[in-house]
Amino acid sequence: MKTKMNRSLTTRALQISVFALCISLFSCGKKQQGGMPGQHEYAVRTLQPTSIELQSSYPASIEGKQDIEIRPQISGFITKLGVDEGSVVHKGQTLFVIDPVQYKAAVQQAEASVKVAKAAVATARLTAKNKKDLFNQNIIGDYELQMANNDLISKEANLSQAQAELITARQNLSYTNVTSPSNGVVGSIPYRVGSLVGPSNATPLTTVSNIDEMYVYFSMTEKQLLELTRKSGNTVNVLKSFPDVQLKIADGSIYTETGRIETVSGVIDPTTGSVSMRATFKNPSHLLKSGGSGSIIIPYKSDNIILVPQTATTEVQDKKYVFVVGADNKLIDTQITISNLDNGQDYLVTSGLKAGDRVVVEGASTLKDGMDIKPITEEESAAKLKQAAGMGAAMGGKK
Repeated sequence: MKTKMNRSLTTRALQISVFALCISLFSCGKKQQGGMPGQHEYAVRTLQPTSIELQSSYPASIEGKQDIEIRPQISGFITKLGVDEGSVVHKGQTLFVIDPVQYKAAVQQAEASVKVAKAAVATARLTAKNKKDLFNQNIIGDYELQMANNDLISKEANLSQAQAELITARQNLSYTNVTSPSNGVVGSIPYRVGSLVGPSNATPLTTVSNIDEMYVYFSMTEKQLLELTRKSGNTVNVLKSFPDVQLKIADGSIYTETGRIETVSGVIDPTTGSVSMRATFKNPSHLLKSGGSGSIIIPYKSDNIILVPQTATTEVQDKKYVFVVGADNKLIDTQITISNLDNGQDYLVTSGLKAGDRVVVEGASTLKDGMDIKPITEEESAAKLKQAAGMGAAMGGKK
């Protein structure tokens, strides 16, 4: 029994020794990665110029291809609403009915006036013909003949006037049925049944927005437009050079349809120094609405740029720094200027670094200017971390 117990204690002590050794090796690896005493090994990347697809974003406002204000052409009380707010309507569909009674009466009166005028013309024509016969027989003189002809001309003029009044009366009657001039969606309706409306009303009856296609307006600075114009030659070529653009809508998502930039304003706003531009998007599901807002996203390719990982940078008083490895493997704390990318991983370096520079890409917060390190590749660093993690897992399994 005593011999078996001694053997068990010996085996247990051996296991503990092996475990302690592994933990020591793992800790050593971590110290080297973190800049603690040891060989001070850090992953270093040699910067090379690259090409990347970038995006420019501009605040935008959204309008329907046609936003038509519906206004009454005549005065009267609304007797019927043909649609409700938000209704999808078609060209020619009735929106409002204005009381037609007085306009029907005006049409009837105008029709009667036309009949009277026609009868008067017929009578005057007979009289003129009769006077002509008498004149040919030398029974009457020039005066009576001319008076008969003048009376015919007057009666014909009265007939024309009566016919014009009939056209106006019929047109006014047609205006009592207010229809949609195009396909679209009905906006707010401030007037209801019983409201007195007329051409002098400041507020329209409603607005019909054709939103099968949407106009998205945004602005570009004068400097940006000049750069594009110099590169492309003229405004026409600038428009042709633009790729398809995307629209980020109010909830932060990207609209499914892509658009095209079609127009550039010929006038620069003197207060903002910007020029208005318009992109057109199809809107088959009517997701976009007039009056909405978003951001136009224009993709472009940038060549010969320098990228650094965000993990390689430190920040002091809103300024970015990286540690450049000198020829003697001593660190140089270097300030850089950057432009954010949307990938959440890298910074685009606009100044402070150049191709061929060696930059420490991990453990930046533990480094100091002038520190002496042993550069290793990112692959070597990853392999060491993997090895240390595997040893830790193995020891955990033996326990």
